[in-house]
Amino acid sequence: MAKAGKKYLAAAQKVDRSKLYSTAEAVQLVKDTSFTKFDATVECHIRLGVDPRQADQQVRGVVVLPHGLGKTVRVLVFAQGEGARIAQEAGADIVADTDEWIKKIQDGFTDFDVAIATPDMMGKVGRLGKVLGPRGLMPNPKAGTVVPPDDIPRVIKEARAGRVEFRLDKTGNLHVPVGKVSFSPQALDENLNAFLDAVNKAKPAAAKGTFIKRITLTSTMGPGVRVDPNLAARASA
Repeated sequence: MAKAGKKYLAAAQKVDRSKLYSTAEAVQLVKDTSFTKFDATVECHIRLGVDPRQADQQVRGVVVLPHGLGKTVRVLVFAQGEGARIAQEAGADIVADTDEWIKKIQDGFTDFDVAIATPDMMGKVGRLGKVLGPRGLMPNPKAGTVVPPDDIPRVIKEARAGRVEFRLDKTGNLHVPVGKVSFSPQALDENLNAFLDAVNKAKPAAAKGTFIKRITLTSTMGPGVRVDPNLAARASA
C-alpha cells in the first residue's frame, strides 16, 4: 500500500488542483498520471446543479462514444419466440428466454454488461429490479433498452460500439467511463466531448442556474483532474 501511495502522490503533484483544464489538457494529464500496470479506465464525474429529489430535474440519457470503451461488452437479451431468434442471430451473448434464466438472475447471476428486453418480457423482467437496478442493468424504455424484436440487432450493435447510459445519482452526480488510458489523446478527447454534449442535451427544462457545476476526469486509482465546465459547454454547443 505504501508503494501505491507514493506513486499516487507523485502523480498528484503533476496536477494543479487550482486550475481548470481544457478537455484536451485534462485527457493528456490523466494519461500522464496513470500509474497502474493494467490498462486503466478513464472516468468522467460530473456535479450537476439540479435537485435529484425533484422528478422534473432528473437527468438521464444515452450516448454512443465514437471510439467505444475499449472492452468486450457482454449483451444479454430478454426475449421469446421470434425475438429470441433475432437476438441469437444478432450475436447476443445470452438469450434469456425461459423462467430458468429469470430465476438464475434472481439468484444473483449478473455476468453481462448490458441487458435488453422486448416489451412482452417486461412483466417477468420487472421482478429482477432488486438485482439489476443497483447495477445499472435494468432494461428501460427511456434508455432505449426495451425495444421491439426488429430493433434488437441495432441496440446490440450500439452496445458493442460504445453505447453508454448515464443517470443522475442521489447526490446529483453522473459517473461514466469514457475509454481506456491506452487510447490516443484525440480518441479520449472525442469520447469525452461526445459525453459532455449528451449531458448538455439532457438538461431538464426545470433546471435553474448553472447546469454543469464541476467536471472531474480521472483514471482508475489516479488523481482527479478538473475540467473547465465553461470550455466544455462551448465545445458541445
